[in-house]
Amino acid sequence: MEWAEDAFVLVARRHGESDAVASVLTRGHGRCAGLVRGGAGRRAGPVFQPGNRIAARWRARLDDQLGTLTAELVHGHAARLMADPDRLATLVAAAAVADAALPEREPHPRTFDGLADLLARLDAGDGWAAAHVRWEVDLLAELGFGLDLAACAVTGATDDLRWVSPRTGRAVSAAAGRAYADRLLVLPPFLLAPVPATLPDVLDGLRLTGRFLDAHVFAALGRGGAPAARGRLVDRIARLATMGGGGAPSQPPDFREP
Repeated sequence: MEWAEDAFVLVARRHGESDAVASVLTRGHGRCAGLVRGGAGRRAGPVFQPGNRIAARWRARLDDQLGTLTAELVHGHAARLMADPDRLATLVAAAAVADAALPEREPHPRTFDGLADLLARLDAGDGWAAAHVRWEVDLLAELGFGLDLAACAVTGATDDLRWVSPRTGRAVSAAAGRAYADRLLVLPPFLLAPVPATLPDVLDGLRLTGRFLDAHVFAALGRGGAPAARGRLVDRIARLATMGGGGAPSQPPDFREP
Protein backbone atom coordinates (compact mmCIF):
# COMPACT_ATOMS: atom_id res chain seq x y z
CA MET A 1 0.00 0.00 0.00
CA GLU A 2 1.24 3.52 -0.74
CA TRP A 3 -0.04 7.08 -0.64
CA ALA A 4 1.39 10.57 -1.14
CA GLU A 5 -0.19 13.66 0.36
CA ASP A 6 0.59 16.94 2.10
CA ALA A 7 0.71 16.50 5.87
CA PHE A 8 1.45 18.29 9.12
CA VAL A 9 4.01 16.73 11.44
CA LEU A 10 2.48 16.13 14.86
CA VAL A 11 5.30 14.42 16.73
CA ALA A 12 8.49 12.48 16.02
CA ARG A 13 10.06 10.15 18.56
CA ARG A 14 13.53 8.68 18.33
CA HIS A 15 13.62 5.01 17.38
CA GLY A 16 16.99 3.39 17.80
CA GLU A 17 20.18 5.33 17.16
CA SER A 18 19.24 7.34 14.10
CA ASP A 19 15.64 6.60 13.09
CA ALA A 20 12.36 8.07 14.31
CA VAL A 21 8.69 7.16 14.37
CA ALA A 22 6.69 10.15 13.21
CA SER A 23 2.99 10.87 13.48
CA VAL A 24 1.55 13.10 10.76
CA LEU A 25 -1.91 14.48 9.98
CA THR A 26 -3.19 14.35 6.41
CA ARG A 27 -6.48 15.56 5.00
CA GLY A 28 -7.36 12.36 3.19
CA HIS A 29 -5.85 9.64 5.39
CA GLY A 30 -6.12 11.21 8.84
CA ARG A 31 -3.44 10.70 11.46
CA CYS A 32 -0.82 8.22 10.33
CA ALA A 33 2.40 6.96 11.87
CA GLY A 34 5.47 5.78 10.01
CA LEU A 35 9.12 4.90 10.45
CA VAL A 36 11.47 7.64 9.24
CA ARG A 37 14.88 6.28 8.29
CA GLY A 38 17.46 8.72 9.63
CA GLY A 39 14.66 10.73 11.22
CA ALA A 40 16.83 11.60 14.21
CA GLY A 41 19.69 12.79 12.02
CA ARG A 42 20.77 16.23 10.86
CA ARG A 43 19.13 15.97 7.45
CA ALA A 44 15.67 14.59 8.27
CA GLY A 45 15.40 15.82 11.86
CA PRO A 46 14.63 19.47 11.00
CA VAL A 47 11.97 18.34 8.51
CA PHE A 48 10.05 16.27 11.08
CA GLN A 49 9.46 19.06 13.58
CA PRO A 50 5.95 19.56 15.06
CA GLY A 51 3.79 21.79 12.89
CA ASN A 52 5.90 21.58 9.73
CA ARG A 53 3.98 21.06 6.51
CA ILE A 54 5.53 18.32 4.43
CA ALA A 55 4.95 16.46 1.21
CA ALA A 56 4.73 12.99 2.71
CA ARG A 57 4.93 9.56 1.13
CA TRP A 58 3.89 6.50 3.14
CA ARG A 59 4.62 2.92 2.08
CA ALA A 60 3.87 -0.48 3.61
CA ARG A 61 3.65 -4.02 2.25
CA LEU A 62 0.46 -4.66 4.25
CA ASP A 63 -2.23 -2.18 5.25
CA ASP A 64 -1.91 -2.90 9.01
CA GLN A 65 1.88 -2.41 9.15
CA LEU A 66 3.58 0.65 10.59
CA GLY A 67 4.93 1.63 7.19
CA THR A 68 7.77 3.98 6.31
CA LEU A 69 7.57 7.73 5.82
CA THR A 70 9.64 9.95 3.59
CA ALA A 71 9.04 13.64 3.14
CA GLU A 72 10.10 16.94 1.65
CA LEU A 73 9.61 20.16 3.57
CA VAL A 74 6.85 22.39 2.21
CA HIS A 75 6.66 25.02 4.95
CA GLY A 76 8.86 25.17 8.06
CA HIS A 77 6.39 26.56 10.60
CA ALA A 78 8.54 25.42 13.54
CA ALA A 79 11.67 27.25 12.40
CA ARG A 80 9.71 30.47 11.80
CA LEU A 81 8.53 30.52 15.42
CA MET A 82 11.76 29.56 17.19
CA ALA A 83 12.33 33.14 18.38
CA ASP A 84 8.84 33.42 19.88
CA PRO A 85 8.33 30.97 22.78
CA ASP A 86 4.61 31.76 23.17
CA ARG A 87 3.63 31.02 19.59
CA LEU A 88 6.00 28.04 19.47
CA ALA A 89 4.37 26.63 22.62
CA THR A 90 0.96 26.98 20.95
CA LEU A 91 2.14 25.16 17.83
CA VAL A 92 3.63 22.28 19.84
CA ALA A 93 0.51 22.04 22.02
CA ALA A 94 -1.85 21.89 19.03
CA ALA A 95 0.26 19.19 17.37
CA ALA A 96 0.38 17.16 20.60
CA VAL A 97 -3.38 17.44 21.16
CA ALA A 98 -4.10 16.31 17.60
CA ASP A 99 -1.73 13.37 17.98
CA ALA A 100 -3.28 12.30 21.29
CA ALA A 101 -6.94 12.86 20.39
CA LEU A 102 -7.36 11.70 16.80
CA PRO A 103 -7.85 8.02 15.94
CA GLU A 104 -5.27 6.58 13.57
CA ARG A 105 -6.02 6.42 9.83
CA GLU A 106 -9.46 8.02 10.15
CA PRO A 107 -9.88 11.14 7.97
CA HIS A 108 -10.93 14.33 9.72
CA PRO A 109 -10.60 17.02 7.03
CA ARG A 110 -12.22 19.71 9.22
CA THR A 111 -9.51 19.24 11.84
CA PHE A 112 -6.79 19.30 9.18
CA ASP A 113 -8.15 22.53 7.67
CA GLY A 114 -8.53 24.07 11.12
CA LEU A 115 -4.93 23.25 11.99
CA ALA A 116 -3.81 24.81 8.70
CA ASP A 117 -5.67 28.01 9.62
CA LEU A 118 -4.19 28.03 13.13
CA LEU A 119 -0.66 27.62 11.79
CA ALA A 120 -1.23 30.44 9.31
CA ARG A 121 -2.33 32.69 12.19
CA LEU A 122 0.72 31.67 14.19
CA ASP A 123 2.92 32.61 11.25
CA ALA A 124 1.18 35.98 10.93
CA GLY A 125 1.11 36.65 14.67
CA ASP A 126 -2.58 37.61 14.43
CA GLY A 127 -5.25 36.26 16.78
CA TRP A 128 -3.44 32.97 17.28
CA ALA A 129 -4.27 32.41 20.97
CA ALA A 130 -8.03 32.67 20.46
CA ALA A 131 -7.69 30.64 17.25
CA HIS A 132 -6.16 27.79 19.22
CA VAL A 133 -9.16 27.68 21.56
CA ARG A 134 -11.58 27.75 18.60
CA TRP A 135 -9.62 24.89 17.00
CA GLU A 136 -10.03 22.80 20.16
CA VAL A 137 -13.78 23.56 20.18
CA ASP A 138 -13.97 22.35 16.56
CA LEU A 139 -11.90 19.28 17.43
CA LEU A 140 -14.38 18.35 20.16
CA ALA A 141 -17.24 18.71 17.66
CA GLU A 142 -15.39 16.63 15.08
CA LEU A 143 -14.96 13.85 17.63
CA GLY A 144 -18.64 13.92 18.60
CA PHE A 145 -18.45 16.02 21.76
CA GLY A 146 -19.48 19.43 20.46
CA LEU A 147 -20.38 22.21 22.88
CA ASP A 148 -23.88 23.67 22.55
CA LEU A 149 -23.38 27.43 22.88
CA ALA A 150 -26.41 28.63 20.91
CA ALA A 151 -28.85 29.17 23.79
CA CYS A 152 -29.23 28.84 27.56
CA ALA A 153 -29.90 25.26 28.59
CA VAL A 154 -32.30 26.44 31.32
CA THR A 155 -34.30 29.30 29.77
CA GLY A 156 -33.63 29.05 26.06
CA ALA A 157 -32.39 32.65 26.00
CA THR A 158 -29.78 33.50 23.39
CA ASP A 159 -28.37 36.63 25.01
CA ASP A 160 -26.11 37.24 28.01
CA LEU A 161 -24.66 33.73 27.91
CA ARG A 162 -21.94 33.57 30.56
CA TRP A 163 -21.23 29.97 31.53
CA VAL A 164 -21.13 26.38 30.30
CA SER A 165 -22.34 23.36 32.24
CA PRO A 166 -19.38 21.01 32.87
CA ARG A 167 -21.80 18.07 32.73
CA THR A 168 -23.70 18.77 29.50
CA GLY A 169 -21.51 21.21 27.59
CA ARG A 170 -24.50 23.55 27.14
CA ALA A 171 -24.45 27.32 27.63
CA VAL A 172 -26.06 28.97 30.66
CA SER A 173 -27.20 32.60 30.85
CA ALA A 174 -26.12 35.05 33.54
CA ALA A 175 -29.55 35.06 35.16
CA ALA A 176 -30.01 31.29 35.17
CA GLY A 177 -26.50 30.47 36.35
CA ARG A 178 -25.88 33.17 38.93
CA ALA A 179 -26.65 30.90 41.88
CA TYR A 180 -24.41 28.13 40.50
CA ALA A 181 -21.52 30.19 39.15
CA ASP A 182 -18.95 28.39 41.28
CA ARG A 183 -19.90 25.08 39.64
CA LEU A 184 -19.98 26.31 36.04
CA LEU A 185 -17.26 26.97 33.48
CA VAL A 186 -16.74 30.51 32.19
CA LEU A 187 -17.82 31.03 28.58
CA PRO A 188 -15.45 33.59 26.99
CA PRO A 189 -17.17 36.16 24.73
CA PHE A 190 -14.95 35.47 21.72
CA LEU A 191 -16.52 32.01 21.34
CA LEU A 192 -19.89 33.67 20.74
CA ALA A 193 -18.98 36.66 18.56
CA PRO A 194 -15.96 38.03 16.64
CA VAL A 195 -14.68 40.23 19.47
CA PRO A 196 -11.10 40.73 20.69
CA ALA A 197 -9.90 38.14 23.21
CA THR A 198 -7.99 39.18 26.32
CA LEU A 199 -5.48 36.84 27.92
CA PRO A 200 -7.93 35.95 30.74
CA ASP A 201 -10.53 35.18 28.05
CA VAL A 202 -8.08 32.82 26.34
CA LEU A 203 -7.29 31.15 29.67
CA ASP A 204 -11.02 30.66 30.33
CA GLY A 205 -11.34 29.14 26.87
CA LEU A 206 -8.48 26.72 27.47
CA ARG A 207 -10.01 25.65 30.78
CA LEU A 208 -13.34 25.10 29.05
CA THR A 209 -12.04 22.97 26.20
CA GLY A 210 -9.58 21.22 28.51
CA ARG A 211 -12.42 20.04 30.75
CA PHE A 212 -14.19 18.29 27.87
CA LEU A 213 -11.04 17.01 26.20
CA ASP A 214 -9.99 15.39 29.46
CA ALA A 215 -13.42 13.97 30.29
CA HIS A 216 -14.56 12.75 26.88
CA VAL A 217 -11.45 12.22 24.77
CA PHE A 218 -8.27 11.56 26.73
CA ALA A 219 -9.95 9.61 29.55
CA ALA A 220 -11.79 7.41 27.05
CA LEU A 221 -8.49 6.66 25.35
CA GLY A 222 -6.83 5.82 28.67
CA ARG A 223 -4.27 8.59 28.33
CA GLY A 224 -4.65 9.94 31.85
CA GLY A 225 -5.09 13.55 30.77
CA ALA A 226 -3.97 16.05 28.19
CA PRO A 227 -0.46 15.99 26.70
CA ALA A 228 2.20 17.75 28.73
CA ALA A 229 2.69 20.30 25.93
CA ARG A 230 -0.89 21.52 26.41
CA GLY A 231 -0.34 21.89 30.15
CA ARG A 232 2.75 23.99 29.49
CA LEU A 233 0.74 26.24 27.16
CA VAL A 234 -1.97 26.74 29.80
CA ASP A 235 0.70 27.59 32.40
CA ARG A 236 2.31 30.07 30.02
CA ILE A 237 -0.97 31.83 29.22
CA ALA A 238 -1.88 31.91 32.93
CA ARG A 239 1.45 33.54 33.75
CA LEU A 240 1.00 36.13 31.02
CA ALA A 241 -2.56 36.85 32.16
CA THR A 242 -1.31 37.43 35.71
CA MET A 243 1.39 39.78 34.44
CA GLY A 244 -1.29 41.68 32.53
CA GLY A 245 -3.29 42.36 35.68
CA GLY A 246 -6.32 40.26 34.71
CA GLY A 247 -7.81 42.75 32.24
CA ALA A 248 -6.94 43.59 28.66
CA PRO A 249 -3.46 42.30 27.83
CA SER A 250 -0.65 44.74 28.45
CA GLN A 251 1.64 42.61 26.29
CA PRO A 252 2.02 43.29 22.55
CA PRO A 253 -0.89 42.05 20.38
CA ASP A 254 0.80 38.70 19.75
CA PHE A 255 1.07 38.10 23.53
CA ARG A 256 4.85 37.71 23.34
CA GLU A 257 6.44 37.38 26.73
CA PRO A 258 8.81 40.27 27.56
